[in-house]
Amino acid sequence: MKYSINPSRKLFDRSKMLYGHFIEHFHRQIYGGVYDPGNPLSDTDGFRTDVIKAMQDIEVPILRWPGGCFVSAYPWKNAVGPNRIPYYDKAWHVEEPCTFGTDEYIKLCRKIGCEPYICTNAGTGSAVEMSDWVEYCNLRTEGPYARQRIANGYEVPHNVRFWSIGNENWGDHEIGAKSAAEWGRLVNESAKMMQRVDPELELSAAALPDLDWNLHVLRSAGHRLKWISIHEYWDGIHQTNDFATYEQSMAYTDSLDRGIQNVRGLLTALGLEKSIKIAFDEWNLRGWYHPDFNTFGRGLDRQRDILDPRDKNDDNRLYTMADTVFTACFLNTCNRNADIVGMANFAPIVNTRGCIFTHENGIVLRGTYYVFQMYVKLLGETIVDLWVQETEKLTLTDRWGNKRMVDAVDILATRRADGMTVVSAINKDAVQEKMVTLEVSGARQYRIHTLNGDSTESYNDIGINGITCTVGEWMPCADEVSVALAPHSVNVIEIAAE
Repeated sequence: MKYSINPSRKLFDRSKMLYGHFIEHFHRQIYGGVYDPGNPLSDTDGFRTDVIKAMQDIEVPILRWPGGCFVSAYPWKNAVGPNRIPYYDKAWHVEEPCTFGTDEYIKLCRKIGCEPYICTNAGTGSAVEMSDWVEYCNLRTEGPYARQRIANGYEVPHNVRFWSIGNENWGDHEIGAKSAAEWGRLVNESAKMMQRVDPELELSAAALPDLDWNLHVLRSAGHRLKWISIHEYWDGIHQTNDFATYEQSMAYTDSLDRGIQNVRGLLTALGLEKSIKIAFDEWNLRGWYHPDFNTFGRGLDRQRDILDPRDKNDDNRLYTMADTVFTACFLNTCNRNADIVGMANFAPIVNTRGCIFTHENGIVLRGTYYVFQMYVKLLGETIVDLWVQETEKLTLTDRWGNKRMVDAVDILATRRADGMTVVSAINKDAVQEKMVTLEVSGARQYRIHTLNGDSTESYNDIGINGITCTVGEWMPCADEVSVALAPHSVNVIEIAAE
């Protein structure tokens, strides 16, 4: 396969926020995950220092919180100040202690060094409640909520710039679901009140690649928004935990940008493509396992049938090269669409399907973690021109028995500020290596970083490092680089010119 790269022809710059993350009050993501007071590995604020360091090492740029489905019945005022008010969380069927709230979240973001991104309660909440939250976070001294924050020990405002109005309020699974018409009006009124507190906010609103829904919200509130939020979990196994195989997972890559292109087209049709960008602020290959959370009723035992099964999200053997390769493919897709996709948030970052797994004595970094590490540390900020001279397709069978044609290799070309051309090259083939030739005028040496395991089923666990990254030596070349990409591998190739 042959590709030509022109590193001098800039397509567009991409935002670091494409490598963002998400955390929710679900299972062990917060409590027993990033926040674990009393654990010897936690600091005096209760945060796991090993988790914080892992987040810092992948330079998390932005962290979305507190949900997710959790937020659509979240009374944020219960979780600030010295007297926290626990309540029954109707989204996840547990008691929420409210010991981790707004101030703890901001403290977490400051420790990581990332931007906070708060998703508001647009289910049971109101425009007033959302704007009160902005007052608490961003006003200096004016009003009761700013004064409450000061009394809670935070004299300097939190200055949260990024806010999302709602989470998946289009879906019946969501508490406080809305019709398209209801949603357009609520978003407009909420945005109006929030921006009257702080006109510098960058607001997003829950959406999906649906014409009717998006027309209502964009016509009603498009002039107030900087972002439109879409989500996708391709392997939707919330009820079954029946993981797609490696081949079935690769079959999903035939249409990774479908939702992006649908929303791009609508924004363009409405003349908003220059003012609003896509925040793909929840995404992962696998849907989280939480059986019967939306149909809980008579005949089910809450602990046995609802809560205990969530522990199966923590089986590290399930997070294989399928998740690793898919994650790289989606990040390539976001980079190729960085003119319209300005933010993406891997869901979640800790536990469940996250790239960091916590246990009492330490952490496990799953294969997906190393994808973020490679991309953040190595890829360039500028997407440059690449065109295909020769390529190859794979014919794969998806989990419904349909044949899908996908590119065997996914290639993305970037340029770093130091002048280095850096190429992400992903081989999706489960068994065959792929020879790739990259034509780059002036190229004189290269080296390759490879993330892989011995098989498609390799995984990382306590004491097991089945997925690792190796770095090759610098090799000479002359205007082109020819490399063999190992089966089921994620590769980053650094190319130095004269």
